[in-house]
Amino acid sequence: MAREGVGAEAIEKKGWLKAHRWLISRRISQIGILALFLAGTVGGVWIVKGNLASSLTLDVLPLTDPHVLLQAILAGVKPHKEAIIGVVLVVAFYMLVGGRVYCSWVCPVNMVTDAASWLRRKFGIRSTSQISRSTRYWVLGLTFLLPLITGSIVWELFNPVSMMFRGIVFGMGMAWIIILGVFVFDLFVTKEGWCGRVCPVGAFYSLVGAKSLVRVVADRRSECDDCMDCFAVCPESQVIKPALKGAGKGIGPVILSSNCTNCGRCIDVCAEEVFRFGTRFSKEKGDGINTEGSLGKKRAAEKPSANAA
Repeated sequence: MAREGVGAEAIEKKGWLKAHRWLISRRISQIGILALFLAGTVGGVWIVKGNLASSLTLDVLPLTDPHVLLQAILAGVKPHKEAIIGVVLVVAFYMLVGGRVYCSWVCPVNMVTDAASWLRRKFGIRSTSQISRSTRYWVLGLTFLLPLITGSIVWELFNPVSMMFRGIVFGMGMAWIIILGVFVFDLFVTKEGWCGRVCPVGAFYSLVGAKSLVRVVADRRSECDDCMDCFAVCPESQVIKPALKGAGKGIGPVILSSNCTNCGRCIDVCAEEVFRFGTRFSKEKGDGINTEGSLGKKRAAEKPSANAA
């Protein structure tokens, strides 16, 4: 069975709200973005027109998904000026805050995959199937190859993000089947299967935000007690170890991997408050660095021997 009580110590020490503040913030962001679109279709208040691929806010601000626009160009579509402006704005934003912020703060499918991940931990579900995380980049390449061959944006016919958005805003229909498939895939087939291993959208935004300024920083890593809660909740757990445990190898405390989604869950569940949001230039707090990376080990070393006089 899965280890019980992931994040329980953080709740006890920091309180429930602080131990979930970034998770709550992300849900507000994701639901709030959908609400802006729904305000028009349901209430007739057109704050935002369009969809997640191409939108116009307050009839002034154009935003365009660069992944979709690139597919359209490869399919032979000549982009109009507003689309190009929208891409420039979106790319500039994600180059600053981190491309995969899209995955954790905007994408509605993230709520589905997070639910599957929570259920896996709660019921100790294990699966032997393993799909390489590099698969998403092969799928990304396919999304660019197919428009060249077919002359159409093939990926958007199957994209769960687009289907879920259309389903929520305009009525679910057959989109339920695709979303249910993603949920079952993540729950029973492969841990972090869709977002972490297959989705080309996340792969694309990881490239956009490869050198982004905003990063998660383990600048109190000497206080880590090896509870492993951060690894349990992180959707890209492989990105944590270099920053958290790399002091002895001269590796800094900043999580520099472009696949970090800046979701903030490692910050939430850490009772020792090892992590925070910072920049790629952030330094470690304190004068000394515990090269063992474990507060528990440090305390054990400091504990007087039973045979001491």
